[in-house]
This record gives sequence, C-alpha cells and structure tokens, in this order.
Amino acid sequence: MSKKIRVGILFGGKSAEHEVSLQSAKNVYEAIDKNKYEVTLIGIDKQGKWHLSDAHKFLKNADNPKLIQMPRLDENLALVPGEKKQPLVKASSRQYIGPIDVVFPILHGPLGEDGTIQGLLKLANVPFVGASVLGSAIGMDKDVMKRLLRDAGLPIPKFLAFQIAGKKDLNFDFVADKIGCPFFVKPANLGSSVGIHRVADKTEFAPATADAFLYDTKILFEENMEGREVECSVLGNDNPIASTVGEIITNKQKHQFYSYEAKYIDEAGAILKIPAELTAAVIKRVQELAVQTFKILCCQGMARVDFFLKNNEQVFVNELNTIPGFTRISMYPKLWEASGLSYSDLIDRLIQLALERFENEQKLKTSVALT
Repeated sequence: MSKKIRVGILFGGKSAEHEVSLQSAKNVYEAIDKNKYEVTLIGIDKQGKWHLSDAHKFLKNADNPKLIQMPRLDENLALVPGEKKQPLVKASSRQYIGPIDVVFPILHGPLGEDGTIQGLLKLANVPFVGASVLGSAIGMDKDVMKRLLRDAGLPIPKFLAFQIAGKKDLNFDFVADKIGCPFFVKPANLGSSVGIHRVADKTEFAPATADAFLYDTKILFEENMEGREVECSVLGNDNPIASTVGEIITNKQKHQFYSYEAKYIDEAGAILKIPAELTAAVIKRVQELAVQTFKILCCQGMARVDFFLKNNEQVFVNELNTIPGFTRISMYPKLWEASGLSYSDLIDRLIQLALERFENEQKLKTSVALT
C-alpha cells in the first residue's frame, strides 16, 4: 500500500467570512479520501492565531450556520519557513506536529484568499491548493480585477472605486450619473456578499457607503444589471477547463439580491439551478469567458466565475472567486458534480494540481553562476 499524502486543511481566519470557511472545511474533511490522505486540521481563530484542531470536535454547532464556531483552544501553532516536511510547530513547546505534504486553504476573504496565506506558504516552501500569490491578490481586489478584465476587452458592468481618503467627496448624484440608479455598494476586498447594499435613492447612500467602509478602506459602486445570474467553475493550472453552467435564482420576496443571508442562512433564500436552462450558444460563451477570466487574472487550481446574463443573450463578467464556497451544496462543487466529477474526486484533483505546480516550480533556478 502506498504511503498516504499528508494534507493540512487550513480554515477559519481573521475575516468577516470566518463562519463560511468553517462550513466549507467541515465538508472537505468529511469528503476527503481517508484511504489516500492523512488529514491535519489547522484552525485560525478570529484573532489570527493558529491552532491544531481535534478531528472529532473541531467545530461547535457544526450543523447550524448561524451558530457554527471553532472551539476555544490554548495551544498555538507557528509556521517555520524552510522546514518543508515539518513546517508546523507548537509555539509553547517548540515541538513539531508532524509532516505536511500539502496545504488545502479553505479560507475566504482577507488574510486568507488575498495572497497573504499563499505568500506565507510559498516562503515556507509548502505546496498549497488554489491560486498563488498574484492570482489570489487580484481575485480579492475587485477594483484591480475589473480593471484588468476591462483592459483585456471582456464585457463587464460599469463600476467606480473610491478610497476611504476620498470619502468626504462622495455623493449620490455623482455615482448615479456615472453608472445609473439603482446601484450596488460593496467593499473592494471581501466576498460572500458581506457589506453589500443596493442603493435606490439618496437616503440609502450614506448608510450603505458607511457600512461598506467598515470592512475595507476601498469600496466599489457597481451598475445594477437587470437579468439572470449565472456561474461557472474552472479547474486546472496551465490548461484550465470549465464546468457546466448554473443559475442562481434569488427569492426576491425575501431578499433584494443574493445576500449573505440568502446564501448561507435562509434555506429558502435562493435556488441553485444546475444546469441552467440556457441555449448552447450562451453556455459556450459563458464557458469561454470563464476560462479567459481565469487566465487573465493569473489563477491556478480553482475559481468560480460569476456572470450577469442580460436579455438572455448578453453575457457580462461580474467577478471571480479564487476560493469559492466549498460546502457540499455550494455552487463550485455542485457544478463539477453535474459535470461528472464527484465532490471527493474534485478534492483529490485539486490536491494533485497543487503538487504538480509545486513540482514544476521546484525545477526553476534560484541562483546564477557567476563567471
């Protein structure tokens, strides 16, 4: 029997998307092939401290998205650069916790999906699943992402970005004149619909803007696109492939848009229709744009690309997520399941892609012979 690959599942994080990460990590742990992989659970609490978690009780209220949380743990971990096979040590005793062959980060939002963890793991010389430093950073910053897509000629909705330093100069009339009304306000570096508001008049502008600035020092104003919301999953490194296409149908009687509550709390908040009822031409267009977006934004491993479909034929790229929601009912794995790749096999493929990329990177020269 071949030796098991030792996988560190990294979850939690100092982010407003902490709870979403816990749900994703629980599902990945339950689905990963234990005959092939030996799992170490590494939780990051909301203060940013790393902990070694007990596989039998690593989450409290694991089946309740409203109450799910990490148990309080006293032992902190440290990551030691250069120790390829045993990068993690207990901070108090300086005892190595055992080898790690590859890390699977299930971290959503800042300090997890934005290149920070990816840079740390690269410094520690540890393979990891998903986009590397650049792709992660671009994918997190929606302003930079949209500018790159726009400059590459891809169709995107109108948008404006503002730093907090210019907050006093913001006004409803200026934004409405540039991108129309209603419009959306959101933090530039966040996901899971946290801090997002739909603004329909002047009275809603100031509170929506103030709330978005609570989560980031840069915010976006985006054009309201009337139409359908469709999504496509992408998988691969140098030769990525696209899944079938799914549609999000939000329950508009309960939610104005696909909000955090509609995604994760309210079971009746939205319907994920997989596959989406679209023409073959539209499906092909979405898949082509998904792969193009993935490549333009320097991604590897996985990403979910979100689109707006206007008049059932015009496709606009909304955004890309480098670590999309990864629960069993999340769109990313569900789209691959509908495309013939099971949840467990998807996890396996992502780990193999991480190891392949790391092996290729190890072949690069890191020194120059002087003559």
